[in-house]
Amino acid sequence: MRVSRSQAAENRETVINVASRLFRERGFDGIGLKDLMKGAGLTQGAFYKQFESKDDLAAQASRRAMESATQRWSVATAAKHEDPLEAVIAFYLSMDHRGEKMDGCPIVALGSDAARQGTDVKASFETGIKEHLEILGRFIAETNGEETEGKAMAILSTMVGAVLLSRVVNDLDLAQAFLDAATDQVREAARA
Repeated sequence: MRVSRSQAAENRETVINVASRLFRERGFDGIGLKDLMKGAGLTQGAFYKQFESKDDLAAQASRRAMESATQRWSVATAAKHEDPLEAVIAFYLSMDHRGEKMDGCPIVALGSDAARQGTDVKASFETGIKEHLEILGRFIAETNGEETEGKAMAILSTMVGAVLLSRVVNDLDLAQAFLDAATDQVREAARA
């Protein structure tokens, strides 16, 4: 059965969205094309009409995951617009975020996998990371009147590392301690 162009475009977006979530949950190599397409409600044969390769999909899904993460920061700051940095800290360094394997931060979920991928996947992450740094730089400027790229890098590194460490331990008290320690450090760095 022939699919219309608009349906094909919609199917492509569905596959990218599903892959974005499933890659975060299972890693780039943790899920095959058959299961990815099944998750999108499509056949494996439809994949090759939409994408050049799994690497092509990985790059596009990575871009979508980073866009989703940036959007989640925007939602968090809209709820607490008087202190956007505190809003991001509260959202990002939380046990709720720690538990979000499919919708959480793609840097945490896929960072080490992305480092082993091709240039297109890395470019998707790099673009998203630069956007995160730009947002944090604006928040720092709003907090203490200065804009420091290095400070934004340190804050993002601390937050990503804390969530990663909190996810790799079974002890929930230790996981919370990582998040709490990072929260204190990020607040101190932002004020300094």
